[in-house]
Amino acid sequence: MASYFDEHDMSNGEGSAQPRPDQSLLLRILEMARLLQEEMDVEIVSDLGFMSVSGKAPPASKKVVEELETKLISPASACLGKQCAICLVSFVEEDETKVLPCNHQFHSVCIVTWLKQVNSCPICRYELPTDDPNYEEMRKHKARAKQREYEQETLHNSMFG
Repeated sequence: MASYFDEHDMSNGEGSAQPRPDQSLLLRILEMARLLQEEMDVEIVSDLGFMSVSGKAPPASKKVVEELETKLISPASACLGKQCAICLVSFVEEDETKVLPCNHQFHSVCIVTWLKQVNSCPICRYELPTDDPNYEEMRKHKARAKQREYEQETLHNSMFG
């Protein structure tokens, strides 16, 4: 009967500390899959091309910005006398403002300029859609991951209270 080492073409003391070349590639692929399955950090997402090189969010979609609700400040407006959070100038009668979906209101010129740089509300960081398909895919992925985490936590809490 042949020894274990003879059957596996190894000499005594020659363990499997170093994976074979084909195993090494498989191990790297499995490690990448594990990292992708866990919550992606910014470096991995950036490496995959989901974000711009600078790492900041792209501007809001031009169509979405054009379709924002426009309001004129009236004497009865709740915003009269309050400040625009971007320019810090008080709203006065007849000022043209835009209202974001999160219901924050800004001078039209201020918010349009802001949204040409980033896609989020300057107060609450509510994100508007962008024209960047890669960024939109990353947003969907993050939302799905958050939903999965919530579902797992809910399931855990229902089982272990």
